[in-house]
Amino acid sequence: MNMKRMFLGKSELMVPNIALGCMSMGKLSPEEADKVVRNALDLEVDFFDLADIYGGGKAEETLGKVIEMDPSLRERMLIQSKVGIRKGSYDFSKEHLVTSVDGILKRLNTDYLDALLLHRPDALVEPEIVAEVFEELEKSGKVRNFGVSNHNPYQIELLKKYVKQPLVANQMQFSAMHTGMVDAGINVNTEFDNGINRDGGILDYSRLEDMTLQAWSPIKSGGDIFVDNENFPEINAKLKEVGERYGLSNSATAIAWILRHPAHIQAIVGTMTPERLTDYAKASEVRITHEEWYDIYRAAGNKLP
Repeated sequence: MNMKRMFLGKSELMVPNIALGCMSMGKLSPEEADKVVRNALDLEVDFFDLADIYGGGKAEETLGKVIEMDPSLRERMLIQSKVGIRKGSYDFSKEHLVTSVDGILKRLNTDYLDALLLHRPDALVEPEIVAEVFEELEKSGKVRNFGVSNHNPYQIELLKKYVKQPLVANQMQFSAMHTGMVDAGINVNTEFDNGINRDGGILDYSRLEDMTLQAWSPIKSGGDIFVDNENFPEINAKLKEVGERYGLSNSATAIAWILRHPAHIQAIVGTMTPERLTDYAKASEVRITHEEWYDIYRAAGNKLP
């Protein structure tokens, strides 16, 4: 299988357009996680997305044990983690960020992260402090690339006023059933609810700034998985119709829908089942048509003005 690759934002880091979300890895034994990791690497899905809050650090700890069992695996892996969420609050203070990154590296049994994202916006952010932390983390070699998650354009611009490093990625929820990033652009100058701009135009902003969007929960509608769910008959019928033309399952077709967007969005698929990742990976090089993309968009319940 030839996994399609792309640059992560303005960095020199080449990443697969499908990444493995490891939020549930902490539920696995090290031996089970090892099988997941090796299967992903065999598929060329070598980008692993974590966060310090996933399982209270257990996800990173489990991946760290996999690396400990075979240190040579680290050279084949691109590891991204996220930081800034505390119980009941968000915290981009220097003390919290520095302490958190040290904890992440220790749990992962590695000396560096390929990418670090600020997980959710901190209302009390002091961007000059974030810039100071990023500078220290880069100079020490602990973090090679930086980005954000769930941020809007003005929040990113505020950080960029002080931060010297390129912000290469922004992780946002996006799927065929969670389409806010495209809805407002389609419904410009209408009075429809889908015309409400809830994210500041982050999709177009990201394209203008060469910032990679990473789609989390790519097969969910809100908190529910919509693929192969009898509560979502219309979109599953359309996913099946389109997928059969390319030899894809409904799940893989839902991923192909995301990858079809010319913003070159990276899909973060959160599965710890090797067979499912193998299935998802088939979407990497599939390019559905313009018409098929809109067919799926409408089947998800979206109306065109």
